[in-house]
Amino acid sequence: LICNPSGFFSFLSLGEAKNLPTYPGPNKMRDCYCTVNLDQEEVFRTKIVEKSLCPFYGEDFYCEIPRTFRHLSFYIFDRDVFRRDSIIGKVAIQKEDLQKYHNRDTWFQLQHVDADSEVQGKVHLELRLSEVITDTGVICHKLATRVLECQGLPIVNGQCDPYATVTLAGPSRQTKVKKKTNNPHFDEVFYFEVTRPSSYNKKSHFDIEDVDEVDKMEIRVDLWNASNLKFGDEFLGELRLPLKFLRQSSSYEAWYFLQPRDNGNKSLKPDDLGSLRLNVVYTEDHVFSSDYYSPLRDLLLKSADVEPVSASAAHILGEVCREKQEAAIPLVRLFLHYGRIVPFISAIANAEVKRTQDPNTIFRGNSLTSKCIDETMKLAGMHYLQVTLKPIIDEICQVHKPCEIDPVKLKDGENLENNRENLRQYVDRIFTVITKSGVSCPTVMCDIFFSLRESAAKRFQGDLDVRYTAVSSFIFLRFFAPAILSPNLFQLTPHHPDPQISRTLTLISKTIQTLGSLSKSKSANFKESYMATFYDYFNEQKYADAVKNFLDLISSSGRRDHKSIEQPILLKEGFMIKRAQGRKRFGMKNFKKRWFRLTNHEFTYQKSKGDHPLCSIPIENILAVERLEEESFKMKNMFQVIQPERRVLYIQANNCVEAKDWIDILTKVSQCNKKRLTVYHPSAYLNGHWLCCKATADNTPGCTPCTGGLPANIQLDIDGDRETERIYSLFNLYMPKLEKMQEACGSKSVYDGPEEEEYSTFIIDDPKETYKTLKLIIEGVGTLDQEHAQYKRDKFKKTKYGSQEHPIGDKSFQTYIRQQSEISAHSI
Repeated sequence: LICNPSGFFSFLSLGEAKNLPTYPGPNKMRDCYCTVNLDQEEVFRTKIVEKSLCPFYGEDFYCEIPRTFRHLSFYIFDRDVFRRDSIIGKVAIQKEDLQKYHNRDTWFQLQHVDADSEVQGKVHLELRLSEVITDTGVICHKLATRVLECQGLPIVNGQCDPYATVTLAGPSRQTKVKKKTNNPHFDEVFYFEVTRPSSYNKKSHFDIEDVDEVDKMEIRVDLWNASNLKFGDEFLGELRLPLKFLRQSSSYEAWYFLQPRDNGNKSLKPDDLGSLRLNVVYTEDHVFSSDYYSPLRDLLLKSADVEPVSASAAHILGEVCREKQEAAIPLVRLFLHYGRIVPFISAIANAEVKRTQDPNTIFRGNSLTSKCIDETMKLAGMHYLQVTLKPIIDEICQVHKPCEIDPVKLKDGENLENNRENLRQYVDRIFTVITKSGVSCPTVMCDIFFSLRESAAKRFQGDLDVRYTAVSSFIFLRFFAPAILSPNLFQLTPHHPDPQISRTLTLISKTIQTLGSLSKSKSANFKESYMATFYDYFNEQKYADAVKNFLDLISSSGRRDHKSIEQPILLKEGFMIKRAQGRKRFGMKNFKKRWFRLTNHEFTYQKSKGDHPLCSIPIENILAVERLEEESFKMKNMFQVIQPERRVLYIQANNCVEAKDWIDILTKVSQCNKKRLTVYHPSAYLNGHWLCCKATADNTPGCTPCTGGLPANIQLDIDGDRETERIYSLFNLYMPKLEKMQEACGSKSVYDGPEEEEYSTFIIDDPKETYKTLKLIIEGVGTLDQEHAQYKRDKFKKTKYGSQEHPIGDKSFQTYIRQQSEISAHSI
């Protein structure tokens, strides 16, 4: 059995901090921000909340974790008047503890941060205890300690020049300093005399006194960063090993996790630093090869064709999950991946419309249909939002025009009429860009809207407006209005807007939502009198006509192909470090910070955001995008964009998550280029040769096969097997409910009387068909259960504790070993 690499997903909601220590100045307040770190590598940063000791962040961060890690850490920083950042405290959650806090708000006490606690990385050691017979014929014992290498050491103040000291109850020995690397190879051996020479004793290698002496000894390895600062070298981590375990084996070699010193600064109480509220959702999936999922996947994909649809596997998942959203996310991604999303949503929407009694409540609940359409719009419509709303949202955030229209909330010096006019102009402009954007609406959304329109019109033939309200309840109420209200959740802004901008966006969102709803009495929609007064500006027929024309266009089946008038779509942008490509033979090839911008037409960089591009690479000229080995420039998170004539642009991203994002999206957008390379050089061309293959000609073809296989569609990057694994995990989690649903089917089939209360939570239109599907689901989940159990048993047998993958000190692996031992004992 071959298992694909596991998927690690993390969704983080950073709530707020409270009771931070006061600033030692007259105002006592702080300007604070929070960072999210994998070990000590920063992958996300919140906005700065000014002048507060209880800052509210309210920011969400979702990422696929691209590497192994020991701790998920959160640091609170204070920015002072000189724009220097100092750490207030941190929360560090061990990987194996993440499940304890899964999907629930938790307050964590902030811990003190110092060199003794900031430890990461691992060290590879070999120990050998041997007897040495001296010239006089007496015996002594010597210990050889070989420090081979380290991996993943922290980078301190932008650099890492590590060395190790080795101590055995006496003067220490020191390795050479390895410059500019956090993965140093030392391969140095140190010898220690463990026991004094004594008369040779044939009965034992040690006399009684010597055994006691050896048992009390320990070897200590300390890692340090060689610093040029006057404060001395920085501590990176240590390892303490008692020698008594060498009595069983005279030679021992293993990887170890470095540990913090146990004599760190403990003077501060935990509650002295305040606390941080977090909600962490962490998912770890072990994904098998595709054929293992065929039975369950096929059962799910035919859900659209099952009559009635409530008897289908996908609908049943929505019935048993605690939250409809849980089921909607993997279902939508799976159906999108296999091109079956439109028939599936059409089937469940049609069933929901048939159950709806009042046309005014159509699609207003949090049903499986609503959640699936929301998720589809979020995935397929993200770039549509970027094109439509981002320019004007950016302007609102930058210009800061006052738009408060509540007389009670007006600030000193503000004029109510001016504010109303500012707000009216913004609403007018946003309304216009939305209603003129119909031709850019993604095809999959239009096909779904066409289906909703037809179902609603057929069900409520006497209501002529229902064909519009069925569509507007999604496109306005659940797509455009939420994106305006919280632009950061839709990737329109990097952070939550400040309070003034947030208030402006709230007022715009309310008005746009009402304009799009086409309700008969507009003023009744507003609880606030000032909103009803403001809405009088828009009580003209032209607004209702524009909405209907827009809804007609996006829900018609034969609309124009938007690709024929395709505009550049901004896919990603941000600061990164690039190495000059050296067009001139003797030109400087130094590293510079640049603002990079990627659209579906070109990849450019400029000095700062908004400047004229210094370099533009057409998408068709991107022949490969690959990672660059760290050893090339002694820098992490680097990748290369390879162009015609073997020209290579070397780029360093800010962290591992960002590097993966850039590589993925650049690869996807250039996947269909005709001249894509099949081989590349994983290292750089330096000092007259390629570091990887040592070839001297700079135009030598690559020495390593290119990675590939990513879908060409730049909007959707979905792994069907991973989504099926997610659905299997959900079915497994809710197995008691599946069994309860089976009982309900049996009860309904045999006894056709009043419904038993405990079964009434399930929608069961056809008990026999539903029972058949449930039986297949339970069988499919059981088979996958057995495969997972066998995989874990095989892995347990093959895995060596102390290997590079599972160093000694890996608590998650120790927990895994204990669980497997308990399972084995139970089965015996």
